[in-house]
Amino acid sequence: MTAPHHREVDPVTGHDTTGHDWNGIRELNTPFPRLVIWALVLAFLYSVIAWVLLPAWPTGRDYTRGLLGLDQRAEAAEGFRALSGRRQDWLSRFGGADFAALTADKALMATAMPAAARLYADNCAACHGTRGQGGPGFPVLSDGTWLWSGDPDEIATTIRHGINADDPDTRYAEMPAFDWIERPDRIALSRFVADLPGGAADFETPAGGLFTENCATCHGDTGAGGLSVGAPSLTDTATLYGQDPETVMETLRHGRAGLMPAWSGRLSGAEINLLALYVTQLGQGSGGRP
Repeated sequence: MTAPHHREVDPVTGHDTTGHDWNGIRELNTPFPRLVIWALVLAFLYSVIAWVLLPAWPTGRDYTRGLLGLDQRAEAAEGFRALSGRRQDWLSRFGGADFAALTADKALMATAMPAAARLYADNCAACHGTRGQGGPGFPVLSDGTWLWSGDPDEIATTIRHGINADDPDTRYAEMPAFDWIERPDRIALSRFVADLPGGAADFETPAGGLFTENCATCHGDTGAGGLSVGAPSLTDTATLYGQDPETVMETLRHGRAGLMPAWSGRLSGAEINLLALYVTQLGQGSGGRP
């Protein structure tokens, strides 16, 4: 039978010791902090109340609704409907094609442009770049060069019906292959076209005659482009694929045919008009800002 432990009080803290001693270090018998105890009690009480009032317990394919009957899915759907309703209030004004009046309404444009930027990011940025900077085979939208026109109604038509798309009213822009031209003539023509942006091309040369015979019908007598047929200008620095002799030679050999899908099946008429105004402002260098 062991001797009873005599109560020993630590003179500094006033707490009892456990009687354990490790090389002169005595263990204090300190009580569990009351603050922690109360925190545990309150957490337990809150969990019980939450289980009763809120959705909590899974029951196979369903879950307990709680006495409050809260449903986060229904709340999210209701919030989305409210947001869509507020958006539709101003978006409906873009259903008409009076682009001048829409642009003149600064308050409307300030409200609409952030939504237009999201539309652009979701539907256009993958090909044309996040800021309209374009890429190989995809035209730049942030400059003043356009295949048809930079007017918003023309841009809306392109967005609506696409280019070389399966829409019955699509626009066509296709460069046929000129591989039937003799290779020396293709080389001379490619060098001539490469010289057009710098103004060094001489239309009185045999290469200039080749251009007039084979290219002027679409690209214009001076290579300035044909907006009615979507033929790009060859006299500036805005190119889809490049205008160095090697790239032009490749174009002459195989032709080019880009594709822009028709967005009328994905976007509403109001969204297409809104997007057209956003792209117009990209071309004006304002980055879509009114």
